[in-house]
Amino acid sequence: MSKLVTIFGGSGFVGRYIARRMAQEGWRVRVAVRRDNEALFVRTYGDIGQVEPVRCNLRDDASVRGAMQGADAVVNCVGILVREGKNTFDAVQVQGAARVARIAAQLGVARLVHISSLGAATSSDCAYARTKAAGEAAVRTDFPSAVILRPSVIFGPEDKFFNKFAMMARWGVVLPVVAPKTRMQPVYVDDVAKAAVQAVLGNASGTYELGGPDVMTMRALMRKMLGVTMRKRLLFNVPHWMAYAMAAWFDSIQYLWGGLITNRLMTRDQLKLLGHDSVVGEHARGFADLGIEPTPMDAVLPSYLWRFRASGQYDSIKASARNLHNT
Repeated sequence: MSKLVTIFGGSGFVGRYIARRMAQEGWRVRVAVRRDNEALFVRTYGDIGQVEPVRCNLRDDASVRGAMQGADAVVNCVGILVREGKNTFDAVQVQGAARVARIAAQLGVARLVHISSLGAATSSDCAYARTKAAGEAAVRTDFPSAVILRPSVIFGPEDKFFNKFAMMARWGVVLPVVAPKTRMQPVYVDDVAKAAVQAVLGNASGTYELGGPDVMTMRALMRKMLGVTMRKRLLFNVPHWMAYAMAAWFDSIQYLWGGLITNRLMTRDQLKLLGHDSVVGEHARGFADLGIEPTPMDAVLPSYLWRFRASGQYDSIKASARNLHNT
């Protein structure tokens, strides 16, 4: 019988790519998610019965143990940027990560892959980064041989980065840019999946920092996005005090509504996170050590940002026709 991998958060942005690639490797894939009825699409990633979603609560030992039963490998992709009810940074990124690692060790799982974040640090002023670091420490304590992947900002068709700003640019003549000088090294989601697969197959060990071939400031990334979407917008560098006031206002709305409304625009913690560069360290191990060549943004962004152009895909067709006529 083929081997089994359990992927926590396997229907999410990163998890679905890992699930697809593991199915292509011939593994059986168990996708552990909060709402299994919303993850039925993962079944199409493999043969009948090869990829199956199961309901799992990362905050419950029995639920995690059940999802992991019989697994040869485990991948934990679960992470949050915003608190939602009981799913706090500590509950998900520290206690949840520790629970997965502890139970994986108890069940004798051969390999564990933990998806963290580039910039995870116990000394960070950002709760997201601190809890990511604490989660890493917990994983190493309970499962010392775990492979930890630290990606920079991840891009791809379902991302909440370029898609979010492209949508904003679609409706306004001015595009606000928060932390314009912060440097980022966006990494393609399928490249992260390739790294995770290498780890599951036993071709990796320790910690890897994952970044794409391009290092750009936040403002430069917005210019690139506007170029791909063929829109002319005025970029406005938002002063820090103004950005903080906006984030505080959005946070207060969530607080006043008792959490019934989730602040998905910008939180004060996200603002702190944006204040730090997200770039691979000079001596860190990365894609090269895994035999993977990272994909440049230019090779991927047009394939999904075209829908934000004024005339969709026809803008590029018309531009191509004009260039042909001019030659």
